Amino acid sequence: MDTKPPLPLATQVAAAFDWWREAGVDADFADNAAGWLADPVAATTGNSREEPPRRIVETAPPPPPPVQPVGGDSANWPDTLPEFRQWWLADPSLDEGGIAPRVASRGDVGAELMVLIAQPEESDTERLLSGPTGALLDGFFNAAGIDRDKAAVVAALPRHTPVPDWRGLADRELGKLLSYHVSLYAPKRMLILGRNILPLCGHDLAQGAATLQIFNHDRGEIPAMAEVGPERLLANAASRARLWQRWLDWTDR
Repeated sequence: MDTKPPLPLATQVAAAFDWWREAGVDADFADNAAGWLADPVAATTGNSREEPPRRIVETAPPPPPPVQPVGGDSANWPDTLPEFRQWWLADPSLDEGGIAPRVASRGDVGAELMVLIAQPEESDTERLLSGPTGALLDGFFNAAGIDRDKAAVVAALPRHTPVPDWRGLADRELGKLLSYHVSLYAPKRMLILGRNILPLCGHDLAQGAATLQIFNHDRGEIPAMAEVGPERLLANAASRARLWQRWLDWTDR
């Protein structure tokens, strides 16, 4: 039997490369991939200059826009109560709008008692606290012997807002505006209803509402008593009883 002479080594190597190329394999896989069939890299000469590494410049994000205080510049706030009430109903810097209408505070300057609440009732349109909370407050006034038309009622917000951002509003100096609003009335006593607004009155929530005894403002200070909000009073007889007992103790001093 005739045997074919072996192929030259160069031919065998070329055939092997052709086989691997047809199989679609042109690189081995080690820790670092290396091309088997890649064109050889031209040797660099001593005169070649390597490109210096590019410097990555990190840019800081732009600073956040400055926080705009509720009510804008305090220098522009009206300095009489009638003018303030009109401003309260119309000035765009007080809030970002909403479905409910704005409602002004009510009562006379120098009132025997001011009731401070977080916001108008959902049903309020022209008179502050014209719904169930107002009826509850009228009953309290009658029991306490206070003429409801002479008592002052002030809300921290100009309109009913379903979920107010109290922390954000405090950061935007709503407390400063509230203090100014109260100072225009200069009441003899204050009843503050609602834990959410206590920080706006300069009170630390960790101390408890019962420890608040004074409301400070730029023109002086007012004896104050704080209790739970109107919604809690409406829903809980024990809260109403506690409010009444504390009121009696407070006014007997």
